[in-house]
Amino acid sequence: MPRLTTMEQLGTLREQLEEENSAHELTLTMCAGTACQACGCLPVANAMAAKIEEEGLGDKVRLLLTGCHGFCEQGPLAIIDPPGVFYSHLRPEDVEDVVERTLKSGEIIDELLYTDPVSGQTAKHERDIPFYVAQERRLLADNRRLSPTSIEDYIAIGGYSALAKVLTTMTPGSVIDEIKTSGLRGRGGGGYPTGKKWEQCRDAPGERRYVICNADEGDPGAYMDRSLLEGNPHSVLEGMLIGAYAIGADKGYVYVRNEYPLAVAHIRTAIEQATEYGLLGERILGTDFNFEVNVARGGGAFICGESTALMASLQGEVGEPRPKEVHTVESGYLDQPTNLNNVETWANVPGIITNGSAWFAAKGTEHSKGTKIFALTGLVKNTGLVEVAMGTTLREIVFDIGGGSKNGKPIKAVQTGGPSGGCLPVSQFDLPVDFDALTEVGSMMGSGGMVVMDESTCMVDVARYFLSFLKDESCGKCVPCRIGIDRMHEILTDIVEGRGTMEQLDVLEELAWTVSVGSLCALGKTAPNPVLSTLKYFRDEYEAHIKDRHCPAGVCQSLMSYRIDPDVCTQCGACVDACAQGAIIEDDDRVWIDTTICTRCGVCVDTCPSEAIGRV
Repeated sequence: MPRLTTMEQLGTLREQLEEENSAHELTLTMCAGTACQACGCLPVANAMAAKIEEEGLGDKVRLLLTGCHGFCEQGPLAIIDPPGVFYSHLRPEDVEDVVERTLKSGEIIDELLYTDPVSGQTAKHERDIPFYVAQERRLLADNRRLSPTSIEDYIAIGGYSALAKVLTTMTPGSVIDEIKTSGLRGRGGGGYPTGKKWEQCRDAPGERRYVICNADEGDPGAYMDRSLLEGNPHSVLEGMLIGAYAIGADKGYVYVRNEYPLAVAHIRTAIEQATEYGLLGERILGTDFNFEVNVARGGGAFICGESTALMASLQGEVGEPRPKEVHTVESGYLDQPTNLNNVETWANVPGIITNGSAWFAAKGTEHSKGTKIFALTGLVKNTGLVEVAMGTTLREIVFDIGGGSKNGKPIKAVQTGGPSGGCLPVSQFDLPVDFDALTEVGSMMGSGGMVVMDESTCMVDVARYFLSFLKDESCGKCVPCRIGIDRMHEILTDIVEGRGTMEQLDVLEELAWTVSVGSLCALGKTAPNPVLSTLKYFRDEYEAHIKDRHCPAGVCQSLMSYRIDPDVCTQCGACVDACAQGAIIEDDDRVWIDTTICTRCGVCVDTCPSEAIGRV
């Protein structure tokens, strides 16, 4: 790799790479992110590469293996440009047809096309798929344009031009002003204004300044940062470089979860490549600006997503938060001024510098600008990563992008913000998704997790589930969090197991308030959200559990029993054979369930061919 020492050399290289990439008639893009690899994309990609070479199509077809496209459940998937034909659920045995019929002859193979689960219609092109149509893809769009292990691909699409612009035409102060004007707020959960944080860090007294990328994404079901770091690591590095220049830092860290091996591998490769090209290290692009980046792997502790706990871990100490009287921008890593932003925040920076703050601020609401990536999961037809403009309603995300209920049952709620977020009912689905609107109704943006639930979900059990997670992940340093979450979990367990009392609901609310105001860090302060939001919007379910000893969703096993309808039962014996406890008794004239033995596992219901067994 040639070391770039001038801005002109970077521009010349970009022109050369653009020309090389445009020499191919077709580009066959395959997602090779973690989810698609789990679906078996690599054998398909290897077979595709071998077949293209065998047919002598290397000069005509460019095979591009990229990071996550977002529509993970459709993997292995491929897009052929032009014209943007979208094939899903590919298998190695499909490769010959794709090469012979599509790449060589231009034929579209109907049986490989995507079928929309809502309309039942097939879509020939990626641009026609409802999941993509309703999105505003800025960051995720670049994932499908480049190989994450190729700095050349990133440079070819304009990569590091923002850094060149900063180093040649902008002062550190003007960079900070541009970020402040854009309205960019931290995408890690708190939503603190990014430009303001940078300014505070730059103005703080200290011998040395540091920048940190927080890639310790611990929310269950959330993988936005992982997919960006896997799919476009150079955008994160470029954002960190620009931030370091603005702040006056010469050293940075990417703190990434140990459970993200592909992200770790790709960011390390990106650092090596950028260093060899002279885009990291000393005298970057021939200027006096120096900056180096190291990768630190976290041990998987959820609490280390909190800034002070992360910095303690980075220093080799126990990952515990500290009081916030002294901010990390003043005294953070090694007690020096430190600026920490998450992956998505850093990845937004190059676009703001290249296109201007007005371009970024044109999307979003008054106080929440730009786009946001969400991990849409749960009981909806379409799951995956979605990127929408701030202010998009929950209804649009769940029904237009997600496709609505997966099982045909009415949607009941959506939980936003990870395990510390709130559960919002359908009546709140016209709410615009931004930092302030979600907080006002008892939830939060968080890092972007979004779980959809239908009528088969018990909201009391959901609250208990998230408290169970938070109870285990609490570092235990402060009493309100350590003891309070545990006590709340005990009360919820009493309720779902039939021991709850109405008096406990008052205690539960009081405990939630105490934990929220008395905890040391954001984990404890936001932990009561699942409890308070479900009490607010689904109190009738709590009362049904307590007063009627009944779970309306039929989830809480301790509040259920099973009965065999003798008028429907055919006495086939399937349930008798399936019951591991021997709780189903077969007499001469009937089959019945001994409730003193039954463990309420439900296997009899799933086994019965005549649907004679029901919950009561």
